[in-house]
Amino acid sequence: MTGLVIKLAPNERLLINGAIIENGDRRTKISIRSPQANVLRLKDALHPDQAKTPVARVCYVAQLMLSGDADLQEGHAQLLLGLEQLSQVFSDPDSRTILDDATAAVLQANYYQALRRLRGLLPREARLLAVTRQ
Repeated sequence: MTGLVIKLAPNERLLINGAIIENGDRRTKISIRSPQANVLRLKDALHPDQAKTPVARVCYVAQLMLSGDADLQEGHAQLLLGLEQLSQVFSDPDSRTILDDATAAVLQANYYQALRRLRGLLPREARLLAVTRQ
């Protein structure tokens, strides 16, 4: 059986199915074998104030799904709508691949993988926004 393997730094915290887990003083590696476990590294979590751009807002919805703070049906629908809207802006092949992978993950209710893929668009979005502000 395969699963998600997470390497944790000393004292790093993560959220697993709504419970905050904190690592001890040493680096460690844990395997999460439950395929439907919701996992979020707290160091990767977006604060609501950071969700100001289109990609960040979609990432934040995925994060809410992982933390259990969003209604499953409503959050799922918001994620799909957000991905559709992003696909109208990001038309390069690499971005399309990221969006396709994120959409497939959402359709499988794998919000961790969707968030992981979407985070790859944040630097691209930042570059696009920097160009448009000049």
